Amino acid sequence: MSLSGWVCLVTGASRGIGRGIALQLSEAGATVYITGRQEKNLNDTAAEVKERGGNCVPVVCDSTNDEDIEELFKRIKREQNGRLDILVNNAYAGVYAIFNNMDKKFWEIDPSIWDSINNTGLRGHYIFSVYASRLMVAQGRGLIVNISSMGGLRYLFNVPYGVGKAACDRMAADMAVELKSSGVVAVSLWPGAVQTELVSQFIQDTDTPPGLNSNFKDVFAEGETTELSGKCIVNLAKDKNLMSLTGKVLMNCDLARRYGLKDVDGRNVTDYTSLKFLLSQASYFSWLSVVVPSFLRVPRFVLNMANGRF
Repeated sequence: MSLSGWVCLVTGASRGIGRGIALQLSEAGATVYITGRQEKNLNDTAAEVKERGGNCVPVVCDSTNDEDIEELFKRIKREQNGRLDILVNNAYAGVYAIFNNMDKKFWEIDPSIWDSINNTGLRGHYIFSVYASRLMVAQGRGLIVNISSMGGLRYLFNVPYGVGKAACDRMAADMAVELKSSGVVAVSLWPGAVQTELVSQFIQDTDTPPGLNSNFKDVFAEGETTELSGKCIVNLAKDKNLMSLTGKVLMNCDLARRYGLKDVDGRNVTDYTSLKFLLSQASYFSWLSVVVPSFLRVPRFVLNMANGRF
């Protein structure tokens, strides 16, 4: 119960990664407010939290509705005496829009796909962060986590997706600059391939999506559970050197190694920066992955240089 007495807020927690994070935070002893648009799904998550002995407060909240967000923070301030320790910006509504347009270029798609992908996500993350920071700065501590992905570094899925994830990473970095003197930490978290309900169903029902590596299905079949991100955030929140990480992009696989974590089902966490894994994804060099030691990793600056603009 390392987070006993802590107050947390996880957006988009009715399913997927958000649900997994809420389960892990509550299991660690925190009181967790969870948001979503569907009351039934939220109550299902709250029921599972309760079964595990945790404390969860489900709140129907549309992340595209500023009034909903403002009322939520008024409630937290009133019920928790102004305390908020962790905000996880996870809400996302663009999965169907992405998967339904995998074989199209950006000029072939209705421009409204931008809003489908980035209103609930990027814009909502910013609004939630504004209100959360007001509480956290006043108490002199706090942790804001933006759930992002490798799409912030390299092309993935489509243009609005990549722009949104890159912006989530940049938002965490820039918020960290302004928050640092207040004792509040902001980071961007990259899960790996995650076995969410929607992704798992999509993989089962379709062939390899156009434009993606033929190993796409295999990577997700061996992907992380939805609760690994939660385990990483719990350990991150208790890190004595947390402030040294503010503004950074953190990967689940790195945090798992830093804290000695395995996934909740006992599996080792796939290291997406290991040379062995990267070679296994390259058609002409996959045979080399058999002989390359798993501890050899590609330095972060190499990943950044490989996708650099200058």
